[in-house]
Amino acid sequence: MLRAWQTPLAETHHTDTSLSDEIDRETARALLEWQMLAGADEAIGETAMDRFAAAVATPAREAPAPPAPRREASEAPAPPPARPAALAPEEAAFAARQAAASAGTLAELEAMVRDFQGCALKATAKSTCFADGDPAGGIMFIGEAPGRDEDLSGTPFVGRAGQLLDRMLAAIELDRSAAYITNVVFWRPPGNRTPTPAETASCRPFTERQIVLAKPDILVFLGGAAAKQMLETSEGIMRLRGKWRTYTPPGGEPIRAIATLHPAFLLRQPQQKKLAWRDFLEIRKALDARR
Repeated sequence: MLRAWQTPLAETHHTDTSLSDEIDRETARALLEWQMLAGADEAIGETAMDRFAAAVATPAREAPAPPAPRREASEAPAPPPARPAALAPEEAAFAARQAAASAGTLAELEAMVRDFQGCALKATAKSTCFADGDPAGGIMFIGEAPGRDEDLSGTPFVGRAGQLLDRMLAAIELDRSAAYITNVVFWRPPGNRTPTPAETASCRPFTERQIVLAKPDILVFLGGAAAKQMLETSEGIMRLRGKWRTYTPPGGEPIRAIATLHPAFLLRQPQQKKLAWRDFLEIRKALDARR
């Protein structure tokens, strides 16, 4: 690209800065046309720029910094801390017993349960379902484990089975706010599956301590799973239900206990409600006998 400052004519005129004021219009027009014919296509200022001098004045680009020396193996950054390994079932059960035994109140026990890392179910559950109701009510109900609705709300027995339990309690003139309700396991198993023996064993010490601290007059096991776990028996619920027995929690006093059918089972087998009704009538009699 040819610029006006590169032409001999332009160089001649730029020796006198006042020449542009002295030439007439026609002469200026002729000069511009000559420059255009010569190939000039860019306007510049009155003072030409010495681009060779500018190139010399431009500082040389700094050479890139050499790569940092490789760290020795001893200088490598420390890896992130590893997650604590999961406890073996026996270790988890032992840790639960140790922690539960140190709880002096239900509030302390609940805090321990929420902090406990020994049950694998906690990693997949949304909520810890510790208990609901009044521990001073004198009657305690224990089921197996939370379901989907309980996991979402963090409260035991609030789904369809819990709503049926509320109606069963109302039938014997007992409100759930006057009872204490919990489960053997405090976290929902994925897909509502049955808790494994290891999962139950890691939670049961807390439930046993819960019974000791609540001091109920009457203990009701809801369903065969809870009854068999807490009574440490292999008998089925149809043999266990409706019979009064004595349950003594570790470190606690003997308590009158009875097993009955789980409300979830009654939703699937409504014809068995007559058996549960008989059990609840026995519970009502026991409550009245305290007066």
